[in-house]
Amino acid sequence: MKFKHIAPLMVLVLAACEKQLDLSPVTNLTNVTYYKTADDAKAALGACYSQIGGTDPFLDLATSDDGVPFLTGSADRPLLWRYNITPSNTFISNYAGAYSGINRSNIVLGRLPGISMDESLKKRYIAEAKFLRALHYFNLVRLYGDVPIVTTETTSLDGLAVSRDPAEKVYDLIEADLKEAESVLPKTYPASESGRATQGAAKGILARVYLTRAGTTVGSPYWAQAAAKAKEVMELGVYELYTNFGDAFAISARGGKENIFEIQNLTDVKGHTLGRGYGVRSAPIYPGTGSGIARPSPSLFNLYSDKDTRKAVTFLTSYIYNGVTTTLSSTDPDFTKAIAFQKLWDKPAKTLEGTSNPILRYSDVLLMFAEATNEASNGPTTDAYAALNKVRTRAGLTALSGLTYPQFKEAVWLERRLELTFENSRRFDLIRTGRLLDAVKAENSFARNATIQPFHVLMPIPQTDMDANPNLKQNPGY
Repeated sequence: MKFKHIAPLMVLVLAACEKQLDLSPVTNLTNVTYYKTADDAKAALGACYSQIGGTDPFLDLATSDDGVPFLTGSADRPLLWRYNITPSNTFISNYAGAYSGINRSNIVLGRLPGISMDESLKKRYIAEAKFLRALHYFNLVRLYGDVPIVTTETTSLDGLAVSRDPAEKVYDLIEADLKEAESVLPKTYPASESGRATQGAAKGILARVYLTRAGTTVGSPYWAQAAAKAKEVMELGVYELYTNFGDAFAISARGGKENIFEIQNLTDVKGHTLGRGYGVRSAPIYPGTGSGIARPSPSLFNLYSDKDTRKAVTFLTSYIYNGVTTTLSSTDPDFTKAIAFQKLWDKPAKTLEGTSNPILRYSDVLLMFAEATNEASNGPTTDAYAALNKVRTRAGLTALSGLTYPQFKEAVWLERRLELTFENSRRFDLIRTGRLLDAVKAENSFARNATIQPFHVLMPIPQTDMDANPNLKQNPGY
């Protein structure tokens, strides 16, 4: 009975205080109070960018022939490396994070059209969200094959029970998103907005999509499409190689002329420890000492000639501490003596690293153009040689000439491995060219004895995601 009298009184009190109080919750924004202004739109898009920060090269290294995980610590690491892979392995759990990113993009795509703001900026934000959605789907389809296509915001648990769609349909969506993005996105941004998706990023990833769809099919129309799209990036007049290979990975090179799209982390604020995490185990040269997640495989390290300037940039082969030099090895089983990856090490960092994680560099585009042109023309052209040799001569190697169609193809494949080591490209390159099983079996150092099978070209859907969605069916073999 007391509430009958209190309720009218509260209405009067709240009305009297309306001018002094902001009754909207400031720490618990909802869909009703949000997505109203240009600032809301910008923040929503920022949430999309933050979701791509989880990429890590470990899966690529451990399931290809480029890396050897340290055999102590997490048991899932050597199991992955030896291809004793189960859906419960913690290092194949990219699925949920990708769909979280996709949902963030879908929120932007669904909510921004209703916001009153500058129309050109709105179109650009939508194009950026489509680019990021395409990037997530591209990673998903290459890792898992058929995956659910979700293009609208998931607002309830009912929206989680989705079935897998054919990979070809996923690729069609990726292509459509990237084509729309490239038609809207600018060539460049002011320095204050460095790191956003550009027209060149959309075109470059689309070239990679076409290269992937071409696969091992001789005469596929995707070869010509990949070459044409890579050529468009080359003709933008925005990108070029740094004179020195190592300059592409310097902190000062963020958003630089070679780095088309990258994840940029702030030094000593947020980092992904690609230096310390992959550094020499227990070495005191890193903040908190090196963790030693994985070392380069001997077959990878031995591919580099001493003339190749990328070798010293990519690998740490010795270090000096307190005047004492420690020489490192590619074969010594003592992991405190193992050669380490140092390509993405933010050396000035004192606590947390801020290294940029490259997703697409200009050298990758040049090599995609060279490979696709060789395939589309049934042999290397002058332009294909020029693109390949730009990458080689920058590395201090001699220019190539006089190669047959298969010789040129092999030369590009080798150059991609040397140039793009530690950049999440090796496994996907091996799969699209049909070489994964042979490459893994051939790299048998440290008693790997990988039990790889044809079905391993796809990862299993993580068990946690299978449990959460009864409509999912597991990939064959798992």
